[in-house]
Amino acid sequence: MNRYRPRTFGLELVMVAAALVVGFPVYVLVNLAVRAPSDTSSPVRPTTAPTLENFSQAWQQGRLGGALVNSVVVTAVSVTVVLAVSSLAAYPLARVTARWSRATFVLIMLGLVLPFQLAALPLYQTMRDLGLLGTPWALVLFYAGLQVPFTVFLYVGFLRALPRDFEDAALIDGCTPLQGFRYVVLPMLKPVTVTALVLNAVAVWNDFFTPLLYLSGSAQQTMPVAIAGFVGQYVTDWNLIFAALVISILPVLLVYFLLQRSIINGFAGGLKG
Repeated sequence: MNRYRPRTFGLELVMVAAALVVGFPVYVLVNLAVRAPSDTSSPVRPTTAPTLENFSQAWQQGRLGGALVNSVVVTAVSVTVVLAVSSLAAYPLARVTARWSRATFVLIMLGLVLPFQLAALPLYQTMRDLGLLGTPWALVLFYAGLQVPFTVFLYVGFLRALPRDFEDAALIDGCTPLQGFRYVVLPMLKPVTVTALVLNAVAVWNDFFTPLLYLSGSAQQTMPVAIAGFVGQYVTDWNLIFAALVISILPVLLVYFLLQRSIINGFAGGLKG
């Protein structure tokens, strides 16, 4: 049997300290979200008379219902498009060794180096010419292009580590390359797909600048932009802001807890690949 050693005690202290560092901001968030506006005491002090009125006021005043729907639609559609395009693009880039394949991969990787802020004005004009300003589809198109280089990079690295025996056997049995990818390769990409899904979904869900730019002047909003509406030049409703933040976090936490095992296994497998 393993003995309880001083080293084990030290590791436990480190884990407890890490838990406190992570848990303290969450405590402050929830503590202020349920605090009455008249209570102006320290954020660290526990709320003596918690109330849920802040959540209903934040939901109504910030129109969080429509913003939540927009965020869910934009995130789901964008991530689906990114995963589909990236996996299909990464397969020939990882398997074909011709010069054009390496040159194309380098060209795609330039998307990781060039900041999208340099193209903010041309992209805005393009969205305007397409008539997409003020609609969630402008965000879907933007995210689909922005997140593809990074996701292709993940897929290519994972595919290069996979053996080709199974797909070669499928091709010998009469499968086309597309069928081999769909029925043989794609199921083996589950670990890196889950990793890419989580990273892209969090990036899209939390983005503030792009929805503010493309949805400005319209009734359409996403959660970060709707929450920012509580911040004014002279008055800031901090209690409503923290209540809205809790509402914004809940859908992400719900998805995480429902897919917790798949997400953890996906991260572990994706990092090993």
